[in-house]
Amino acid sequence: MCELFGKEGNDLREAGSEYGAATGRPRRVGGFDVVATRYGATVQGATEIALTKIDILSSLPKIPVCVAYELDGKRIDYFPYGDQLDRCKPVTEWKDGWMTDISVCRTIDELPTAARDYVRFIEEQIECPITYISVGAGREEYIKVDKKL
Repeated sequence: MCELFGKEGNDLREAGSEYGAATGRPRRVGGFDVVATRYGATVQGATEIALTKIDILSSLPKIPVCVAYELDGKRIDYFPYGDQLDRCKPVTEWKDGWMTDISVCRTIDELPTAARDYVRFIEEQIECPITYISVGAGREEYIKVDKKL
């Protein structure tokens, strides 16, 4: 729904190594989709979320977040069904980037303010607690969130 194209999409794809493991085919990439994630968390009965790969956003001065959809000229904040989804366009908010390497952060307090604000915004929008945040590809490169953001 909120796919990035051109240089923006290519840069994000490269940063996240988003290529098929077997085929090497480039994967589609884009900003975080709040609407789809909130819907997915609800139908699955999720009680917590792991937010992955925020480290690949570290080079972006502004970070896109899809906060709603526009359906036939009207803003909606629910996940549509059937052919309605095909007619939707993403409504994007841009959050401030943090422009620094966060892969060494191991606590929420070590994250730059803009990164904490980004995570807090997503958590509030999806209405489900974020309890893990990955800050790198390594096994130990994550943050366990032990307190309310």
